[in-house]
Amino acid sequence: MSVPNLKLNTGAEIPSIAYGTWLSKTEDVSKGVEYALEAGYRHIDCAWGYLNEKGVGEGLRNSGVPRSEIFITSKLWGTWHRRVEAGLDETLAALGTDYLDLYLMHWPIPLNPSGNDPLIPKRADGTRDIDERWDIKDTWKQMEAVLKKGKVKAIGVSNMSRKKLEAFLPDVEILPAACQLELHVYNPDHALVAYLKSQGILVQAYSPLGSTNSPLIQDDTVVRIAQKYPFAPAEVLLGWLLSKDLVVITRSLNPVHISSNITGAVSASKALTAGDIAALDRIAEAGKQKRMVTPPWGVDLGFDNWPSA
Repeated sequence: MSVPNLKLNTGAEIPSIAYGTWLSKTEDVSKGVEYALEAGYRHIDCAWGYLNEKGVGEGLRNSGVPRSEIFITSKLWGTWHRRVEAGLDETLAALGTDYLDLYLMHWPIPLNPSGNDPLIPKRADGTRDIDERWDIKDTWKQMEAVLKKGKVKAIGVSNMSRKKLEAFLPDVEILPAACQLELHVYNPDHALVAYLKSQGILVQAYSPLGSTNSPLIQDDTVVRIAQKYPFAPAEVLLGWLLSKDLVVITRSLNPVHISSNITGAVSASKALTAGDIAALDRIAEAGKQKRMVTPPWGVDLGFDNWPSA
């Protein structure tokens, strides 16, 4: 099954389905990456903050697929905002490559680089130890610098609302090539997606099935549409996003699901009617709006429908 490519504002092509590695243990993710590349994926999405990039690198090497044929996305974690190149170098070493195709700012939240934990440093009261003296615009300048050095081919952001972007974009030299967001039928964020497209920033959808133990695949509308064809509900959810020219990040360690996530998603994206898509678009506004990934950062990210506590 051929996966369609989309274009970044750099002119580079990016496969519209990525194999995601979030929450996968190092010892498991290696096989998952191998299976994915064997199944036809050519885009691997990873991050320093997933703590498993050595396993991802092992899977890349074991697959036998040439590096030049694989689009690799990784992300800068919060504790590296003051030291972007050093954080990138750790990722490159773990993956066993000398460049990334896309490097994203994982969250627009700098964390204390000298705190009590390299991943989630915390203050004495248990809240997250945010580096309040650091401006993400300075993080971006360093990201622009590693782009100019050739260590990454494109740079972008993740988990950024329109409010954050409108404060950020006027000061950048290089426009973000992509923005990765939690997007699915319970959190479609139609207005933000439209805004990003208007700015020439490619949208990537993570947790397209709603993350672990999600109700999305049992949703009545999703199931009804799936039964029309028939597709699995997961294939409908993925195909709906693909039909909107978004990059979709799938995640599984099951070889059968890894394969069906790519073939079924492409088939569903071609088969879904305008009526199907409209029905899926309306699910959240009918009272089912829900975000599944809401870390307790303790700061206003500017998103609609973000839990207040």
